[in-house]
Formats: sequence, structure tokens, C-alpha cells
Amino acid sequence: MISRAQLAALLIALMLVGCQARAEPAEAGYSAAGLYNLANSYARAGKPGLAVLNYERASLLAPNDSDVEANLRYVRDSLRLASPPRNWFDRAVRVASPMVLSWMGVIGLSLLGISLLAGRMVSRHRWLRLAAAAVGLALAGVTVANGVFLWPKLHAGVVITGATPVRAAPVPMGDALFVLPEAETVRMVAEHESFVLVRTRTGRMGWVSRANLAPVVAAKSDRGSP
Repeated sequence: MISRAQLAALLIALMLVGCQARAEPAEAGYSAAGLYNLANSYARAGKPGLAVLNYERASLLAPNDSDVEANLRYVRDSLRLASPPRNWFDRAVRVASPMVLSWMGVIGLSLLGISLLAGRMVSRHRWLRLAAAAVGLALAGVTVANGVFLWPKLHAGVVITGATPVRAAPVPMGDALFVLPEAETVRMVAEHESFVLVRTRTGRMGWVSRANLAPVVAAKSDRGSP
């Protein structure tokens, strides 16, 4: 039988292990407020592609910020670009920043693990174990649901130049299949050297030069650039 002290020690150990999985602090400037101000600057300078890109990035860090959402919609509407709808469930699960949600997942999984382990070693306090398991499932469930809705963002890109040609092959020659407007959001399907295979909202596909496109989820090495 495990003592309460041993159970508490196990809880602390699991939480310390979970701390190793947390995201590193955002570097200076790469915050929702910083990205929002940068997007506003690009919008005033007549660069809607970079404005939409940084509004999208700010939205990832502050999912329900009404100012970010309103300005993003305004820029898209001014260019007559469709804004993706957000249903009530999307709004419900995106209640916090990715950092907070990752912590919720770590805590939820820790509670689940502890309740299962305690169930094998401790015969008393069954209601406490069930409560811990229920809370753990709820926290982990919110994190998983949010991840499902964020998954498309991991493969989203924004056109940052005007009249971007989309080609049939990843080569800088030949006629374009069609042209993408600046600030259009596309899904990045594959990469080949300096080209990215993209899919539009209407299902059209083709290759775009990487110089004309920027991913919504920026790599850490690219966070100082557009």
C-alpha cells in the first residue's frame, strides 16, 4: 500500500516531468500584442498580405481577441476575400493561448496517470480517484479538441505578394495555371526546393514560389522576419 507522502511525491515528480514539455517563453516582440501592432503597421503601409499574416499569427496567441479578429476581417473584406467562418464549438474550445492549453493537457494526463496508479495501490478514497480521473479527462479533452481545430493552421500559408502565379510544376517558367491575390490564405500540401504545392479554398492546386508565401505558424528561426 502506498502512503499519502509517497503519493504526493509521485504527483510532484510527474508534474516536474511535465514541465519539460512546456513551450519555451516567446522571445521579445513575438507576442499577440507585438504581432497585432506589426499587422496594423503593414495595413497602414498598404501591405495587406503581411498584415493578414501577422493578424493570423496574433490570433493563434490570442484566439478570442476581438480587436485582432475585427481588423483581420476588415482587411480581408476590403480585398473582397472570404473570411473562414468560426462556429460556436471552435470559439468554445479556443479559450486560451497554446501555452495555457499545453499546460492543461500536461496536468490532465498527470491526473489520469495518478488516478490509475492510485487505483492499483490504494483501496480507499475511490470517489477522489474518480474525481481526479474526470478532471484529467476534461482537461485533456479540451486540449485535444483545440489541437483538432488548430491542425489546419499548421499547414496554412498567406500570399504576401500581389498577383502570385501558380504553376503546374515547381519551376520558374511556363504559363501560370491561375493567379492568387495578395493576402489569400491557402493550404500548404508539399514542398520542393524553392516551391510549395498549395491548395486554395476552392480546391485548385499548383506550385507557388516560397518567396511569395509565408506560413502562419512561423518557425522559431523565422520569427524575426515577416
